[in-house]
Amino acid sequence: MDLQAFNQRILPVQGRLFRLAQMFLRNREEAEDAIQDVLLRLWTNRLQLESYQSIDALAVQMTKNLCLDRLKSHQKQKMQDGADVAEVEANVLSPHKQLEDSDSTALIHKLIGELPEQHKLVLHLRDVEEYSFEEIEEVTGLTNANIRVILSRARQKLRDNYLKANDYEAGY
Repeated sequence: MDLQAFNQRILPVQGRLFRLAQMFLRNREEAEDAIQDVLLRLWTNRLQLESYQSIDALAVQMTKNLCLDRLKSHQKQKMQDGADVAEVEANVLSPHKQLEDSDSTALIHKLIGELPEQHKLVLHLRDVEEYSFEEIEEVTGLTNANIRVILSRARQKLRDNYLKANDYEAGY
């Protein structure tokens, strides 16, 4: 694979890979470093890439594995809140609404961070990256039925925990 083919096949998925890395690492700089490492590894192994059925799936799998390795090596116990309210919204919304939205976003990120890794990955690929079930099968190696069950359980757990947190806070 030459430079032009690499640019045409790998670079278009760079945004997806970055968002996935940022979801795991919760730090823009670390996510950028992880993506650079993945792109370097893909470039180094460019001659073998043609043997893979889906280079996109390979790149996503490499990103996921590298991020998990980085999390383990840094011994991070708790994911940091990486949610920022968009500046445009900040100028339009009332301070009360801004605070409420910020708190809700932080809570959702916290609850997603508490999900098992597999649930987080499937939820991210389906709901954020909008992968099809077939693409998620390629990336994770799970069956379509397993993906649907994991996705349903992840969404249900998020919903239940979000409602529980809001009911608990409203009780005071």
